Amino acid sequence: MDLSYSQEHEAFRSEVVAFLREHADAAPRAGKGDAKAWQKLLIAHGYAARTIPRGYGGYGAEPDILKSRIIAEEFARAQTSPGMGGQGISMLVPTLLEMGSEDQKRQFIGPTLSGDLLWCQGYSEPDAGSDLASLRTKAVLDGDDWVVSGQKIWTSTAHLADWIFCLVRTEPEAAKHEGISFLLFSMKTPGIEVRPLVDMTGVANFNEVFFTDVRVPKHQIVGRRGEGWKVANAILKHERGSLADPNTMLSRLNTLSELMKTETVDGRRAIDDPMFRDRLMQVHGRVLAMRCNDLRLLSAAVNNTPASLAGMVVKLQGTELRHELEALAIDVMGEFGLLYTGSPQLRTQGSWQRDYMFFLGLIIGGGTSQIQKNIIAERGLGMPREPKTVST
Repeated sequence: MDLSYSQEHEAFRSEVVAFLREHADAAPRAGKGDAKAWQKLLIAHGYAARTIPRGYGGYGAEPDILKSRIIAEEFARAQTSPGMGGQGISMLVPTLLEMGSEDQKRQFIGPTLSGDLLWCQGYSEPDAGSDLASLRTKAVLDGDDWVVSGQKIWTSTAHLADWIFCLVRTEPEAAKHEGISFLLFSMKTPGIEVRPLVDMTGVANFNEVFFTDVRVPKHQIVGRRGEGWKVANAILKHERGSLADPNTMLSRLNTLSELMKTETVDGRRAIDDPMFRDRLMQVHGRVLAMRCNDLRLLSAAVNNTPASLAGMVVKLQGTELRHELEALAIDVMGEFGLLYTGSPQLRTQGSWQRDYMFFLGLIIGGGTSQIQKNIIAERGLGMPREPKTVST
């Protein structure tokens, strides 16, 4: 079996390497730099939004699994930002490509890809988290507008977002998974209140959002009225993948390897310590496995074949692995790993500690690990549903 790259792909790798050599200094790092300018440069060269049609603001290339892999490898090797992500780019854009109207695609996809339009996701509610279909936020049609009232919680980036994609109940008499619709509307619409929620990182990454008689034009609905659960499931499929991107994980792994070459334990490099080196190799092996699984998903997408089980494991395995990777870095730094803010000895602006706490939260957010295991068991492996407790 010949696993070597073709001349075409080796030439493409050379192009990517040359681009990074010339432009990598312009990439944003540690929260500094112009992320939007970098994103637009990547799109122009086909290193972001590569297969999205030009008419919608992408690069317009044909799908090529190996070229996608080469881009990811070289950006990770250079420890350079692969571009912007987030809920709009990673979740809403592919869903609009699949289920949105032509007007919605042309209005929203281009500005979202370029970073000119930021989104938040209105899904979870105080009494509808893991059981999302129990949501109560309602939308009543009044003439040419939906009138939205209710509350969302754990709404990431709502304090920064320009628009929201939101699940609302439009048919209150319908069954739980029916009568839900998927609306798009501006966060500047009158009647919206955002209250920040500070998480364990010390930053307000999440928010409560309250809607009081918010008027939304009736055409700003994705899919049909009352069939929003179909759109929601499409979004959730993309969300679970975006929460644990294996290419980002590879870049982080490379950074960890470099850290272990400079941090010392009892006078010798951490990477020369057998215990730390063994832990690094275990993490490295699992990252490689995640990237192989990602190739399976890419292949399935290109060939339009199902790979449901491969997709189901991503969120569970990816968030737990990323949390383990960040934990190893903290242990490698010894007592300096306990620092977070306000010390001249702080490494990389506290990014290891911040991501350690952030990914601990993501093990819970976006569907807890326990929920993910149930999904894998029941939908992926065909095992019996978990028995429900019956109160007496």
